[in-house]
Amino acid sequence: MERKYLYVDYLTCIGCETCQTVCDFIHDGNPYIRIYITENKQYLPINCKHCDDAPCIKVCPTQAIYRDEDGAVRIAEDRCIGCLACLQVCPYGVPFYSLKVKAVTKCDMCAERREEGMEPACALMCPAEAIQYGPLEIVMNLVRERRAKNIPEHQRELTEEELRKSISSGFKVF
Repeated sequence: MERKYLYVDYLTCIGCETCQTVCDFIHDGNPYIRIYITENKQYLPINCKHCDDAPCIKVCPTQAIYRDEDGAVRIAEDRCIGCLACLQVCPYGVPFYSLKVKAVTKCDMCAERREEGMEPACALMCPAEAIQYGPLEIVMNLVRERRAKNIPEHQRELTEEELRKSISSGFKVF
């Protein structure tokens, strides 16, 4: 099966906290994505990145952390001994020890939803479509297309039609 990615586009996020709210609801009060706001009012949804070379998988002494068939890094809570090594090596500070399940837990890209053929709830519910889920090529093409639309005209190459219009209308092209 082809690996899937969960991509958060920080430039598109509007900070509405829908992703955090729906994650909180689905995971019984433990949201696996949290919105942080920087000093300059930039919204940063932080969640597990399901790293290609995930250090948490490497450091887990019981192999409780593994990658599933879609590419999500998951934790088998029944094998977790609570050593917290994964917390120490995660570059994003994502895993946390849950007193409720008595094990380390984190985003699993809505494993139960994916088993039913659905996408992660945060991606489905994001009103700004800042969270994308799917094969890397499809997700990245969408992001590139979105970015290209936001490049100011003076910083991109014009199409022949745009060039003709700008010349015929008297605008200077640099």
